[in-house]
Amino acid sequence: MLTQGLVQIYTGDGKGKTTAAVGLAVRAAGHGLRVLFCQFLKPEYLELGERNILETIPTITLRIVDHPWDMQLSLQDPKTLEQTRSVIRKAMDDIAAAQNRYDLIVLDEIVFCLNHQLADIEDIRRLIRQRDPHVEIVLTGRGATVELIAMADLVTDMKPVKHPFNSGIPARRGIEY
Repeated sequence: MLTQGLVQIYTGDGKGKTTAAVGLAVRAAGHGLRVLFCQFLKPEYLELGERNILETIPTITLRIVDHPWDMQLSLQDPKTLEQTRSVIRKAMDDIAAAQNRYDLIVLDEIVFCLNHQLADIEDIRRLIRQRDPHVEIVLTGRGATVELIAMADLVTDMKPVKHPFNSGIPARRGIEY
């Protein structure tokens, strides 16, 4: 158990936000910490390599907020947006109710959700305020606001310098997903 839990944010337009959070979760589990790794906007049907390994680690609970989502189309569909808000609201209530069972809570893509009004900043504020002092919270996703950054103890801004996508190289299994 940690003596002091902090709030971390991995944000920015660069690659590596989820990867950094997965690495931290594995490190914490390696020291016997209890981890909740919750993925938003990454439906169950997506084949993501991190899930394969996280599911095998006994002290990591992987939660997938399973709701159909398409990064290109869903933001344009009011019905999908409202359904997604409802699913995320319920997930955040569940996480808040169970949060003190964990030493580390990772909310993967919640920053993107906040930035697009799919999640409520008050839910994050409540989670931070009501957690036991030993609970570490990690928030990932593009678009961290000044208000959200003010709640954090550590903020890493991933900035792209060069990316193979720009040269026409598609996402690669085992590297990008």
